[in-house]
Amino acid sequence: MKAVKNKIGKYLLHLPENYEYSKNKWPLMLFLHGAGECGDNLEIVKKKGPTMLANKGKEFPFLLLSPQCPVKQYWENDFLDKLLTDIIRQYRVDPNKIYLTGFSMGGFGTWNLAKKYPNRFAAIAPVCGGANPHIAEYIKHIPTWIFHGAKDRIIPVERSQEMASALKKLGAKVKFTVYPFTEHDSWTETYNNEELYEWFIEQKRAD
Repeated sequence: MKAVKNKIGKYLLHLPENYEYSKNKWPLMLFLHGAGECGDNLEIVKKKGPTMLANKGKEFPFLLLSPQCPVKQYWENDFLDKLLTDIIRQYRVDPNKIYLTGFSMGGFGTWNLAKKYPNRFAAIAPVCGGANPHIAEYIKHIPTWIFHGAKDRIIPVERSQEMASALKKLGAKVKFTVYPFTEHDSWTETYNNEELYEWFIEQKRAD
């Protein structure tokens, strides 16, 4: 896993096992961590989510891009867009197969980034996040899989329920998974679920 700190920001990049031996373009997943992983130490970003799994040796069939948000800040859309643009320029990325996911603060960031750049992503998976339901109109064409714990006392499950309902009313392709006995940590079960990655790989950006 490559750790980078440059003029754009700090991030981890995990390449697929066969990336160097193939001339093909690859899917890319952008992963946004939660508030607890903010800081100036990329090792913290390796503690949760798909980045943790990659650090432990799991291989993904896509590039995994995991930036780090500074302390006392939130995910900024312009920063993430610049980072994506830079990675696509440097690596063999399929622009029609860019995926977006994040949990808690990163779940909110997922909704917000998809709304700001609705033509960037082939699919999104917000975990225990939320957004204003009015953004559904902007992202109704993006396949979406939402995850939340029913007993979450930090970010109520209703935040995800509102988004799922708003998207369904517009005829969007949306899946909504609620873990009935889970509190805020709905990311562990979500990112350990191989079906999530299989679902992502099936998605392609709409024309």
